[in-house]
Amino acid sequence: MKVEIIAIGDELTSGRILNTTSSFAARNLFEAGYEISALNTIGDTPNLIGEALKQALIRADAVLVTGGLGTTDDDLTNEAVSKALNRPTMPNFEILSNIRSHLDEITTTPVSQLEKLAWLPSGAEALSPASRMAGYQLIHDDKPIFFLPGIPSQMKHLLVEQVLPKLSTWHRDHRLTTYQRIFRIFNLPETEVNRRITTLDLSPDVHIGYYPVFPEVHLSLTVRDKKTNNARRLFKSSCQAIGTVLGDSIYGYDRDSMEMIVGKLLVERNLKLAVAESCTGGLICSKITDTPGSSAYLLGGIVAYANNLKTEYLNVSTQLLESHGAVSRETAEAMAVGVRSRSGADIALAVTG
Repeated sequence: MKVEIIAIGDELTSGRILNTTSSFAARNLFEAGYEISALNTIGDTPNLIGEALKQALIRADAVLVTGGLGTTDDDLTNEAVSKALNRPTMPNFEILSNIRSHLDEITTTPVSQLEKLAWLPSGAEALSPASRMAGYQLIHDDKPIFFLPGIPSQMKHLLVEQVLPKLSTWHRDHRLTTYQRIFRIFNLPETEVNRRITTLDLSPDVHIGYYPVFPEVHLSLTVRDKKTNNARRLFKSSCQAIGTVLGDSIYGYDRDSMEMIVGKLLVERNLKLAVAESCTGGLICSKITDTPGSSAYLLGGIVAYANNLKTEYLNVSTQLLESHGAVSRETAEAMAVGVRSRSGADIALAVTG
């Protein structure tokens, strides 16, 4: 089942606001077994909104629209939908009643603007009538269209609580079982990863993607099939084949991170770590402490950017700095020895550049 996503808002097309709603929707719909045929981002222009919607209905089996449902003059989605699909707007009395019952709590927005939220294209079913930003669903040409607010927190809630359950009962037989894994690879360039993968005789139903994320390469494996057993079997055999050709270059999967895996290994071995940094200015320590529980293995770090601080806090000799320079292997080794000695750590990591 193909789903097309349309995000609406001048703030998105101007680049002022990052379009996080589309990526969230695409990821959740994909993981639920739907094929995302297109992601569109358009401004608050009624003609463009209407045209994008009509084209999406031609290409896809379902459409998700976010944004343009608010109270301001540039919230034009309902107007555009009404005109494009020939569905006059009508008041949703449940939403209207909810708005009026909370007027005492609202002092800054005119009533007429708030009531704009309750006027929906004819045939619309409110997804959450108890909310002012209710979102709604239309069935047009026997295809479901979902309209959600552009505010990320509201959109995400309605997608998970309303859209996904409703879609799961729509064209149930057309939904594919989807398995996906992200292989996180270190110390192999993308070209070498690709070369090794091409030596495998993978099924045409296996989809591979490459995503360089310096200093790593992420490889995505996706398997989709109407039959769950077929998808599971193909996914398992493909994962094994990829693991064979990439070997120890794979350090983790899916949501793993380098700092998470390093922390896990340190905990398993009951080792303590200390860090000495120069050019990175504390970035490495910051990455390590992003992982909850890092206090179990990280003792701390020293940022010694100036040479005199390398000498004072890390015991790097002035003679070594003069003969080899601050940016040298010898200085990095001396920094590591210094921070290990000062902290009592089992392992020390140092960087200079």
